[in-house]
Amino acid sequence: MGDQESMNILPPSSSSPSTSDQHNHMTITIPQPLKFLVSNIKNLAPHPLTTENYPIWRVQLLQQFTANGYAGHLTGATKPPADPTSVEHAQWLLVDSNLLSALFSTVSQPILPYIITATTAGEAWAVLERRLQPTSRSRVMQLKNELYHVQMKDKPMQQYLTRIKSIMDNITASGSQIDPEDIMLHTLNGLPPNFNSFKSMIRNSLLPIDLDKFYSMLCNEEIHLQHQN
Repeated sequence: MGDQESMNILPPSSSSPSTSDQHNHMTITIPQPLKFLVSNIKNLAPHPLTTENYPIWRVQLLQQFTANGYAGHLTGATKPPADPTSVEHAQWLLVDSNLLSALFSTVSQPILPYIITATTAGEAWAVLERRLQPTSRSRVMQLKNELYHVQMKDKPMQQYLTRIKSIMDNITASGSQIDPEDIMLHTLNGLPPNFNSFKSMIRNSLLPIDLDKFYSMLCNEEIHLQHQN
């Protein structure tokens, strides 16, 4: 449906014979923003929806639909006109059908059966939200538990901090946040015993420390300990 340029709408058979020719044959066209969105949706949201990436997929899709003026079709705010025989209703249907097709094209094969029977973009959006949000919350809990138990052990500091950042990026992508002080606390808790004096210094510090400075201090402490050894 995305490649349709226009569609003709014929009036009901009960139309008055005196109706002018321009009302006897109404033509609606696909708006340019809709053409752009449908044609480029796979570039705008390059990663197909899976059970693992729902939050970031949702943000990407909603942002693109909003930018082109069609977020209401997803959220239900843009409802179909009441008269199903009107040109306005036909226009709404044409737009929504193209948006639904665009949604289908951004969903992976295992997820597609969830929405294959949906008749509107809003219905498909609601089904995905209902099906995948609980999975997303479970994923956040799993990632937070991983952060709480992360350990440096014998890894280099940079590798340890990269692992923590990866966990944090995944938590953020899943639609959740963790306070920077909690990140520092979990990072300190995962350090080996030879960092005990550093841990005490950070915990007793009266001045706030941002994450970038904290990570820099950790790398410097690692170098200092290596020189001592």
